[in-house]
Amino acid sequence: MLNLTPEQRALGRANANEVIGSTRRDFIKAAAAAPALGAFYFGYQSMGDQKPVRAAIIGTGDEGCQAMIRYHNRDYVNYIGYCDIRPSQAERAVKEFSAHKDYTPEDVKGLKKYEDVDAMLADADVEMVVIALPLWLHAPIAIKAMNAGKHVFCEKLMAHNIGECKEMVKVAHDKNKLLAIGHQRHYSALYDNANYLVQEGHLGEIRAIRALWHRNNACPQIEKDSDGKLVYDEQGNPVYKKDKNGHVLYFDSWKKPTPLADEKVDFAKYGYKSLEELICWRLYDRTGAGLMAELGSHQLDACSIFLGKKHPLAVTGIGGTFFYTDGREVDDHVFVNFEFPGKTESGNDHTVVTYSSINTNAFETYGEELMGSRGTMIVEGEKEILLYKEIDRNTWKPGLGTPKTTNVTVETKAGGKPVVEASPSAAGPSAAASYGAIATADPSRGYREELEHFAYCIRHGNASNYHEDTEHQPKCRGEVALADAVIALTSNIAMRQKRRIEFNPAWFDWQSPEVPEKSGNEVARRA
Repeated sequence: MLNLTPEQRALGRANANEVIGSTRRDFIKAAAAAPALGAFYFGYQSMGDQKPVRAAIIGTGDEGCQAMIRYHNRDYVNYIGYCDIRPSQAERAVKEFSAHKDYTPEDVKGLKKYEDVDAMLADADVEMVVIALPLWLHAPIAIKAMNAGKHVFCEKLMAHNIGECKEMVKVAHDKNKLLAIGHQRHYSALYDNANYLVQEGHLGEIRAIRALWHRNNACPQIEKDSDGKLVYDEQGNPVYKKDKNGHVLYFDSWKKPTPLADEKVDFAKYGYKSLEELICWRLYDRTGAGLMAELGSHQLDACSIFLGKKHPLAVTGIGGTFFYTDGREVDDHVFVNFEFPGKTESGNDHTVVTYSSINTNAFETYGEELMGSRGTMIVEGEKEILLYKEIDRNTWKPGLGTPKTTNVTVETKAGGKPVVEASPSAAGPSAAASYGAIATADPSRGYREELEHFAYCIRHGNASNYHEDTEHQPKCRGEVALADAVIALTSNIAMRQKRRIEFNPAWFDWQSPEVPEKSGNEVARRA
């Protein structure tokens, strides 16, 4: 995230490994010896004599294929079918299943290709529905599936508005079905260890967190000739690709060209205003909710976990379509500030969380930087933890040279002998790397584990009343994911209205009719 030198980065990694290994040694050793790391970390076991849960997935685009299919474990979740109204995406699902190590060519041929959601829900063999559709369809399809007797795992954001989120939870209770939402950081061993460092006090008092997810989607695409060479005009200027409306096309993952296979899709039949809206649904208010829903919700979820699963008190922000001129409705840059409660709910010892997501600069990657009175922790790219200690002013005074901010000593929670003492020159693999690296070396992002645990809860929970069985609940069930939706969608309102909005505790209560879209916060959708 930061412009760290290679030595500083190596030191931060070594410090994190050392502290995790020294303070959590027995736990990490047991995790390393466990047959399934996710099961050990998150409190579930193998399915044992239980058969895997029979599932069908609806929506086989980026999230459906790259997360829900690619990373699932067939010992827990056995896909028997799939559904997507776009032929190109249905073909993509077949390729993804074919590449999965647990599916033979015969297995792939045997998968059911449902014509539509009704055909999928009418299949009595389907126990669990995985939803990876555009945001505006999450609630309608999830509710329809639970009413049809299916358990539902739905990708984030939970729904398009908070009223829909609350209705999803209500139906789950009424129909005695499990409902989970795909905020995968709840199932990340990396974040579990990072949170352990926070809760053990290694950072001291945290009063500021900086979270960001920056990308550069502002590079225009240049036309190519038949030989694949870039095309320039007579003056040497690049000839840019343009869409049918004459707008320059950029390398933007949210604005995709229409595949030839999809050109004849009857988009109106499925409620879309155009083929563009179907394929680029993230760009429109009616079908998506922008950067806060797609990216910010993940990171505010992580910040809430670090701060003790607390809800924010208020939000302010600035956002807008500052770069693109192609008619998109969602913001391409957002800058948001949150006030979280400190140790005392009614006090002034707040923690401020700043979040930014931009589309025109990728100098920094994505992650969270926690700044405490004793140290700083960076969780970068869902891949590694970097840990640094604040300067000890008892041992350094002006005139004694530059403070050695990279000469880190991190103490245990109870004080005593330091567990880390490293310098840039000695920032190679630490003595505890064999333990600590389990949390920082190519970790799972949690997709596999969240699906495993959901299936485990279905098989081992109290089928007569799933919601009373507190031992078999998904970590990000509907009641939990509701908070992430409240934070993301209220942030959008604050940016649109350019004002500070205080969060009403009732918005986070699924049994309350209060929602942020009411109480004077209603924001008209762009036409």
